[in-house]
Amino acid sequence: MVMEGVKCSAGTDLLEARPAGTYFIHDVTNAIRQKKPNLLLMDTPNISSFMSMDAESFERLSSYVTREYGIKLPLAKKSMLESRLNKKVKTLGLSSYKEFLDFIFSDEGKKGELFHVIDLITTNKTDFFREAAHFHFLTQEYLPSYQQEFNRNNFKVWSAGCSTGEEPYTLVMSLEEYKKRHPEVSYSLLASDVSLRVIQTAYQGIYDIERIEPVPLELKRNYFLRSKKNPNVVRVKPQFRNKLQFKRINFMDQHFGLMKADYDFIFCRNVLIYFDKPTQERVIVKFCSHLKPGGLLFLGHSESIMGMNVPLKQVRPTVYRYAG
Repeated sequence: MVMEGVKCSAGTDLLEARPAGTYFIHDVTNAIRQKKPNLLLMDTPNISSFMSMDAESFERLSSYVTREYGIKLPLAKKSMLESRLNKKVKTLGLSSYKEFLDFIFSDEGKKGELFHVIDLITTNKTDFFREAAHFHFLTQEYLPSYQQEFNRNNFKVWSAGCSTGEEPYTLVMSLEEYKKRHPEVSYSLLASDVSLRVIQTAYQGIYDIERIEPVPLELKRNYFLRSKKNPNVVRVKPQFRNKLQFKRINFMDQHFGLMKADYDFIFCRNVLIYFDKPTQERVIVKFCSHLKPGGLLFLGHSESIMGMNVPLKQVRPTVYRYAG
């Protein structure tokens, strides 16, 4: 059975049963905690035959993904799509991409299979302490003055495009270390992605040991447990996993299903590079509406707001302060 779901409705935090064993997943954290057997991911069979995607099907799929999710899929991505989707087409017993798209865009397909396809299409490259200067700037330079200027000790942070969890857990470690020096501080942390598959991985907080190589030794000792059965696997300690709330969010949704002006810091790094410039600007404007005055937006090293009409002022490379 495949982990399935649809776009969240604003203000809805329910796991709602549907016919034929499918679910509409609104609050992903609660969904996973309920341990529904329907939410377990299974690998598709190893199918060796290769199927080429015809031009009409590629245009149909790429147009849908761009329109609904903002992700650009130029013709150069056709081979990538084929490599990621061939197993799925064959597993469903379909003989062409036309049949495949007819199915996933049907009422039945939209109940779940379509969202598994989106999981396969999205790219999820991430690391612990990736672009580490961001975390240093936040906790060593900006937070002390931010606390004083706005008299804020309770921070709300959003890891937007959290992938498999390395970024939000890096934020947990960074903020926990900051709390040791500033015990008056508290925080809450939202981690979101459009892919339910990677959200489930992030929720579990289990990683091969080589994944945590960028983490300083002391932090490894403080925040991770090594598996007794497999010494090459580690897991984030439960008290730190519980710091995160997970939610499936599509950046094309109007308000993300979140309260406005509610976040102190938003990390959306190396996600917008998959969008065209107008879409990037629309998403950043929406991020601004969710930032408190003086809050920060962190982008990836290859992303910029240059040429955009947005209420942000650069304070560091790829770090922008909301001027609202």
